Amino acid sequence: MGRPTARTAPASVITGIGACLPPRAVSNDEISEGLDTSDTWIRERIGIRERRHVESPTSTGDLAVQAGRLALKADGYDRVDAVVMTSTTPDWNCCPATGPAVASRLGLTGVGSFDVTAACSGFLYSLSLASGLIATRTARRVLVIGAETLSTIRDPLDRDTAAILGDGAGAVVLRAGEPDEPGAIGRCVLGSDGELAELLQVPAGGSRQRSAGTVPERADQYLQMRGKETYRHAVQHMRQASLDALRLAGWDVSDVDRLAAHQANARICDSVADKLGIGPERRLANIDRVGNTGAASIPLLLAESAVSGDLLPGQRALLVAFGSGLTWAATTLVWPEVTALTETAAHRD
Repeated sequence: MGRPTARTAPASVITGIGACLPPRAVSNDEISEGLDTSDTWIRERIGIRERRHVESPTSTGDLAVQAGRLALKADGYDRVDAVVMTSTTPDWNCCPATGPAVASRLGLTGVGSFDVTAACSGFLYSLSLASGLIATRTARRVLVIGAETLSTIRDPLDRDTAAILGDGAGAVVLRAGEPDEPGAIGRCVLGSDGELAELLQVPAGGSRQRSAGTVPERADQYLQMRGKETYRHAVQHMRQASLDALRLAGWDVSDVDRLAAHQANARICDSVADKLGIGPERRLANIDRVGNTGAASIPLLLAESAVSGDLLPGQRALLVAFGSGLTWAATTLVWPEVTALTETAAHRD
């Protein structure tokens, strides 16, 4: 097992996973200062008691490098053929891409590397793209990294977004293998609806505003969210994407041992799970400690759950996400015997 035949396209198999969080924990009481909110409101409405924020000069790329190093160490190899990086908060808004810089800092100068922009669905989109590289034999090993410093786009004066956003990074190493072995990524469901892009957006900084010649307002530099509409669409699309992924895998909902949903908001995650009929004992969660970490959410959740023993080898996992764009995605896998490494610090080179 592990070497695809000449007649079949190789599958992508997880062989190592790593994740890191910045050391600074930010409490609800600190977030609440100057806002019409409280620790109680945040816990009850969002399900968060603390989140991690970077401190200057730590960037998204710094977190990505640390998570990538941990994933490579867990994998046991120091080389891959490609690096796929995904983030809503890259080191540079326009250019260059963050992925090549991260790859070079990992000692991977010369390998193909690129950025994927799909917001909180970015990690699952990136898994799909990495799987395509492996299926076409463009690469045999791929490092996929999701990293965010969402604290840099949170509006400290906006109660709805100030309490939610956190920073972190997660990464996995994929290798070519067989579709029926543990760790093989199942068929991915991807979807989008650009007509609803304004539900979640950072208006400033892009060509749309620049070409209009308007001076950005203070709030335009930060994430803006229409919460009620976002909630409704998130639940709807995450539920349907989950059902589609299960159908493609040939699984029933009862076959799912663990649901790893993007940790956007505890109420969203619970609503999706309830509508699917997945009980609390089968739900993975860390939003109470890390907040919404965007594209880093799912790999960070998987790594922490593997370390804690909440996710065990042989368990069938359903992965689902939703983000701005709007975008959504889902896939399945049987969790493998794999090393998971986590750290609560990131360091610049």
